[in-house]
Amino acid sequence: MTQAKDLNSNIPIEKHLDYDAIVIGAGISGLYQLYKLRELGLKGRVFEAGTGVGGTWYWNRYPGARFDSESYSYAYSFSEELLAEWNWSEHFASQPEILRYLQHVTAKFDLIKDIQFSSDVKSALYDDPSRSWEITLGNGDKYRSRFLIAGIGLLSQPTMPKIEGIDSFKGPSFHTSRWPHESVDFSGKRVAIIGTGASGVQAIQEICKKVGHLTVFQRRPNWCAPLHNDTIGPEEMKEIRSGYDEMFERCDQTQAGFLHTVDPRGTFEVTEEERYEFWEHLYASKGFGIWQGNFKDVLSDPKANKLMSDFVADKIRGRVNDPETAEKLIPKDHGFGTRRVPLETKYFESYNRENVKLIDITENPILRITPTGISTKEEELEFDFIIYATGFNAILGSYDRIDIQGTDGRKLRDQWKQELSSFLGLQVNNFPNLFMILGPHALLGNNPRSIEYNVEWITDLIKYMGEKSFTRAEATEDAVASWYEYVLDQGKGLLSNEVDSWMTGVNSNLEGRQKRIIARYSGSQASYRSRCDEVAASGYACLLYTSPSPRDS
Repeated sequence: MTQAKDLNSNIPIEKHLDYDAIVIGAGISGLYQLYKLRELGLKGRVFEAGTGVGGTWYWNRYPGARFDSESYSYAYSFSEELLAEWNWSEHFASQPEILRYLQHVTAKFDLIKDIQFSSDVKSALYDDPSRSWEITLGNGDKYRSRFLIAGIGLLSQPTMPKIEGIDSFKGPSFHTSRWPHESVDFSGKRVAIIGTGASGVQAIQEICKKVGHLTVFQRRPNWCAPLHNDTIGPEEMKEIRSGYDEMFERCDQTQAGFLHTVDPRGTFEVTEEERYEFWEHLYASKGFGIWQGNFKDVLSDPKANKLMSDFVADKIRGRVNDPETAEKLIPKDHGFGTRRVPLETKYFESYNRENVKLIDITENPILRITPTGISTKEEELEFDFIIYATGFNAILGSYDRIDIQGTDGRKLRDQWKQELSSFLGLQVNNFPNLFMILGPHALLGNNPRSIEYNVEWITDLIKYMGEKSFTRAEATEDAVASWYEYVLDQGKGLLSNEVDSWMTGVNSNLEGRQKRIIARYSGSQASYRSRCDEVAASGYACLLYTSPSPRDS
């Protein structure tokens, strides 16, 4: 790695910044980052586009929205007092409970006084002479800070499908991630939902119970597995609370921060009877065990994956009454677990209801949205509501929507068009003092586990800079290149990198996003943390630093 450099300069340093650090986003990342900035005694400010805290759990209010990580493993771990006082009501909490939890955290630590709502950041410009960032809000207000920290999420910028006439529908229509805050009454209504990804699956299985008729438009089915949610009583919560330390330590050691550990056996190292007994156990168990706790080769060996996929396909056939519909719900273009696996509660049984119809748009394409409904190749359909569960401009969208300019006016979106790269998923060359929480090539999975680590690493670096009187820190090109090679190496052999998904940067609804890229880090929690810890232990030797000039000291 490149050795640290101290680039002393005679350029005056701005003495009066508005803030030491500006944080974009008041979700799980932004709230914790604000807490840690306060611990350093720094003046921080969070700008949030919404009218309340919560991030993902503020925006996504659709029926059925809930955790697919166990509630207790998703919670903050930094405060013993917080852990002791909060009781989860379900193993996989619903959106209203999650939002209440984050509101509770905000109130407990009095974070609200440093959060500004209805404040959409439109641009962020780095000024080298003053070694500071200037951000501009949608209303034109400008603020300046030494550090800029993006807590803007992976899946926060929704995408709408490319369908003619999408603005012509006269009834209510909305994306699942922009669900109305007021109650939506579907009683007796004709409802269309476009999309069967994770959000679509959760919404469909709930909406079908309330509507007069639901028509599901599916382009690409997903492998889904049962959630097996249940309530948590006082005694069970007491037991969970007593094991928090062990649980969080376990999450830190698993592949992606979930509670599930990959089975050390290979698919073909056991008898056929043992194999299917194990899979039956996983299918009947809570959460992501069937995805994250399966045989070690299921996500890398095509033959093992084919067997697993056949097993789940048979489960779908057994749960859907109509054989033709069942086949439409079974993916044919990717194997089980090679895309993110939605967890469901009687999702497949939804299609056994008389008031639910599935339309495969590869067979019967949508031609246009009309003022009264949807026109397909085969029929004209009238609807009272249209719901778009069409996903997100994942990972990059949240950054692309902000005009972020680094040294010499270089635009982040332009740099990433040339090649998506970062340093540890936390920094980018040419963009000093910009830190990203869960940026490109960061470790994903049970995200709060990664978020806490990311925030603490960023905070430690800022503390180190303060101790050394450094006013500027930038990842070098060598550091970024080295990390990119490491990310590539960690992803070798994974079947998921051979599949079109948001995890490989593909989105059919976005121009220029049809080519697969490496958009995430695919190694383990342990390997990621080890690499980041090495950087910190070296005194952040792969970063480029700047100190005040002697006259400004």
